[in-house]
Amino acid sequence: MIIKQISLGDLTAEQFLQEYWQKKPLLIRQAIPHFKPPITPDELAGLACEEGVESRLILEKHGKRPWEVRHGPFPESVFAKLPKTHWTLLVQEVNRHVPEIADLMDQFNFVPSWRLDDVMISYAVPQGSVGAHTDSYDVFLLQAYGQRRWHISHDAGEFQPDLELKILQRFQAEQTWDLDPGDMLYLPPHIAHHGVALNECMTISIGFLAPSYRDLLQDYAQFIADELFTDEQRYSDPDLTLPAHSGELNAQSLAKICQIIRQMPMEEDAIQHWFGCFISESRAGTEYETPDMPYNVKTWWKSFAESGYLRRQARAFFARDAEGYTLFIEGCAFSLEEAEYFAAPLLTGQRDFVYQEVVEVWPESLVKLLCDWTNRGWFYFYEL
Repeated sequence: MIIKQISLGDLTAEQFLQEYWQKKPLLIRQAIPHFKPPITPDELAGLACEEGVESRLILEKHGKRPWEVRHGPFPESVFAKLPKTHWTLLVQEVNRHVPEIADLMDQFNFVPSWRLDDVMISYAVPQGSVGAHTDSYDVFLLQAYGQRRWHISHDAGEFQPDLELKILQRFQAEQTWDLDPGDMLYLPPHIAHHGVALNECMTISIGFLAPSYRDLLQDYAQFIADELFTDEQRYSDPDLTLPAHSGELNAQSLAKICQIIRQMPMEEDAIQHWFGCFISESRAGTEYETPDMPYNVKTWWKSFAESGYLRRQARAFFARDAEGYTLFIEGCAFSLEEAEYFAAPLLTGQRDFVYQEVVEVWPESLVKLLCDWTNRGWFYFYEL
């Protein structure tokens, strides 16, 4: 299955990465010509009413206070009571709930897929906005429905105090563009931007992961600590000698602490194993629907044959080294056998698999893994 790449206008992917990625904004007219969004405003509002879906309502005016933020899930009745202007609905991780949105993410395959975070969709009534702000990550803003006016500036100052939203105190636009359906704006991190709905509109935001150094180091330290040690392992000093001063942190004690710290591995293979687990794990609280009856290999093949299609919905990446291939899915690592190596780029590079195309190709060892992953809800069968 060939995955299309989204249009970057007159630029090749190489040119975009060299000239624009994390460097400067880019407006791309008709990145997807004649674009029709795979979700309607009513369907987006329906998602915002569901448990387990992260959503927010932003009321610039007509709320209890300026820039009021309300968190979902919402009762359906709330939307009938909203004003006609100056509000926005934001729904996170729409790619988890709408397969066509996940497919849209795959069109950004000129960037390593582990860098992709999620797709947020905003619906706004006329004059709806979330204020002038900056993001700490790269984002593509694809206009899906209606028109939105974007103002951008390289000058970002302080945020307004006492607001839940991080809205800039002062914003002076340097460039302004009106986007129609299919138009797309790329923004590097820390570029101030302010989008205002000119009419009822939807904007699809494809965001990229940019983990902080603090988060990376904290997670690595915790991962290694869990791998190497148990709670029963404690500092001990059976060779303790009489201290010169009871309040001194002496060299003997410090040497023992240093010995513990130095057990943290810094070899590339250890870091690779941790990072594959770290980056493949979905957001906290993500739950996958599992089959009512767990599959075995026989019933798995039977269900695949009856439905005709298998889809991956979990985050998945692979790494290779001198020892072979490792597949990382949802924070777990799986070492592949040599007969399964071919599946590493296949399973991580596409989402959908056709029974007729793989029935004579996939070895039983791989099917056993897929059966397990389907039982965990990471893969599922569907029909067209």
